[in-house]
Amino acid sequence: MTEDIASKSTIQQKIERNYRWNFLVNTLDGASFWFGMSFFSSEIILPLFVSHFTDSPLMIGMIFFLGWAGVLLPQLFMANVVERAPLKKFFPVTLGFFLERLPIFLLAPMTFLLAISQPILTLVLFFVLYTWHNAGAGVITVGWEDMIAKIIPVEKRGRFYGISTFIGNGTGILGALAVPFVLGRFAFPLGYVFCFAVTGALLFISWVFLSLTREPAVYSSKPVVSQLNYLRSLPEVLRRNRNFRMYLLSQIIFSLSGMATGFLVVYSVQTWNLPDAVASGFMIALQIGLALANLFFGFLGDRKGHKVSLEICLLLSALALVLAIIAPSPWWFFPIFFLSGAVSAGTLISGRSIVYEFTDAENRFTYIGLANTIPGIVVAVAPLIGGCLAGAMSYRSMFIFAAIMAAVSWALLRFAVREPRWMKSSM
Repeated sequence: MTEDIASKSTIQQKIERNYRWNFLVNTLDGASFWFGMSFFSSEIILPLFVSHFTDSPLMIGMIFFLGWAGVLLPQLFMANVVERAPLKKFFPVTLGFFLERLPIFLLAPMTFLLAISQPILTLVLFFVLYTWHNAGAGVITVGWEDMIAKIIPVEKRGRFYGISTFIGNGTGILGALAVPFVLGRFAFPLGYVFCFAVTGALLFISWVFLSLTREPAVYSSKPVVSQLNYLRSLPEVLRRNRNFRMYLLSQIIFSLSGMATGFLVVYSVQTWNLPDAVASGFMIALQIGLALANLFFGFLGDRKGHKVSLEICLLLSALALVLAIIAPSPWWFFPIFFLSGAVSAGTLISGRSIVYEFTDAENRFTYIGLANTIPGIVVAVAPLIGGCLAGAMSYRSMFIFAAIMAAVSWALLRFAVREPRWMKSSM
C-alpha cells in the first residue's frame, strides 16, 4: 500500500512538473489542428465540394453519416483497450498518423488528378478517404482524451480546450477570408485542391506538436477483463448512475437536431442560387463564432460548470434553426453560421469535459466511450434522416423538426440532469 501511494505521488509530481510544457505543446497541437480543419469544414466546404458531383440530399447527408459514425462508433470498443495501456500517447501519435492523418494527405493529389477526368471515381475515393480519416479518429480519440485528462488538471481543462481551439479558429478566420477568394479565383477543382493541401500540411504540424507530449506511464490496478465481459458490464454502469443516464438521453435527443447542420449551406445555395465563392463566405461567420465561443465556453465551464455551457449551446442551436426557417435572404445565414460555430465550440468543449466529471479516473475510459458512442449512433443516422425528410418534404420542414428536438434536449438537460461537479464536491 505504501509503495502504491509513493508511486502515485511520483507520477503526480511528474505531471505537475511537465504541466506547463504539456499545456503548451498540446495547445499548439489543437491550434494547428483546428486551423487546418477550417479549410475542411464539414458544414460548408465538404457539402459544396460534393455538390459538384451530385445534388442528392442523401449523398450530402452521407458526409455527416460517415463523419460522425466513423468518429463516434469505434470509441466504446476502444475503451477497454485504452484502459490497459500505460501510455495513452501511443493512440493519437503512433496510430493517429496512419489512421487519422494519412488519408487527409492523399485528398489533394487525388482531387487534382481525377476530379475532372473521373468525377464518379473522385466522389467514391473522397468518401473512402473521408471514412478512413474519421474511423481512424474514432479509434484514437479515447486514448487522446484520456491522455489529456491525465496531464491537464480538471479545473484547467476548459481553458485548455478553449485557448487551443480559440487560437486555431482565430487563425481559421484568416483561412475563411482566403477560401472565398481561392474558390472564386480558380476554376474547379483547384480551389478545393488548395483547401485540402493546406489542411494536410497543418494536420502534419499539429501531429509534430502532439508527439512532444510528456506523459508518465501509469499501469492500471484493475484486473484484466475480456472485451466480451467488458461489453456485458456496460448496462450495469448505466443502471448505477442515473444522472449520467439522463445526460446521455438529452444528448441522444440533441443528436437528432444535428440532422440539419450540413444542409444549411446547401439550402442557401439552392434557394438563392449562390456561387461557391459567396457561399464559402459563410465560413468567416462560422470561424468567428467558433473562435469567440471557444474562449467564452472554456472559461465559463471552468468557473460555473459545463452543464451551464451545454444548456446555452442547446438554446443557441434551436435559435439558429428558427432563423434558418424564417430567413428572407441569404444574408441571414451569416448570423446563423455564427451561432452554428458557437454551438459547435461549446458542445465540443463542455460535452467532452463534463463526461470526465461523472466518474473517477479508473472508469473514465468507459464513460468517454459511452458518452461518445451511444449518442454517436443517433448522430450518424440523423443526417440520413434529414436527407430523407428534405427529399420527401422540404428543407424547412426538416429544420422545424430539428429545432423541436433541440428544444426538448435543452429541457431534459436543464431539469433532469444535475451538475456532476457540484454533486462530486458535496459527496
